[in-house]
Amino acid sequence: MARPWVAVPTTWWLAATLLAANPAAATTLVRQSLDHLSANNDLIVHAKVLDIHSYWNADHSFILTDVHVRPLKLLKGPSLGNPGDLTFTVMGGTVDDVTVLLVDGPDLVPGSEYVLFLGRANLPGARDRLTVRDLVQGVFEVSQGRAISQALRDPLLPDLDGFTDVPGGADGLRLDDLIRRIGGGDQR
Repeated sequence: MARPWVAVPTTWWLAATLLAANPAAATTLVRQSLDHLSANNDLIVHAKVLDIHSYWNADHSFILTDVHVRPLKLLKGPSLGNPGDLTFTVMGGTVDDVTVLLVDGPDLVPGSEYVLFLGRANLPGARDRLTVRDLVQGVFEVSQGRAISQALRDPLLPDLDGFTDVPGGADGLRLDDLIRRIGGGDQR
């Protein structure tokens, strides 16, 4: 008797599923200005990532990642007192052989510097966590005195003013200019 199905190794099935995925189904974000990012986040910090730790949430339904950073400069928010370390949580990560990848989620690497726009939100199985609510738009990579939005890698829908480019464009902003603009003045 012939079988109506064929056993396929999980890795082959997963690869075939990913290759057949429709790229149009990806997350689409509406462009956020520096004004919006600054106004709608509770904490903005220039920080260096020390380490990351991924784990299953309490009901084992989603992987979360705690990001441990050392603030280099507080740009907005309650005083951190002694500029000690800070931890926030993002959705996605890898535990053992399982990876949850959030499309347009922040990509944070230990040892790297970022300007982070952080606020509180409920994450899957984790209430009231400090997180990057604006996904890639809430992360600016800092290198050689420049800050470049991680949203540069993905097309954005126009904001209310019709802009689609990330703040600073492909060249980013000088870090000093970004810090000045977060504090006031031209926010576009």
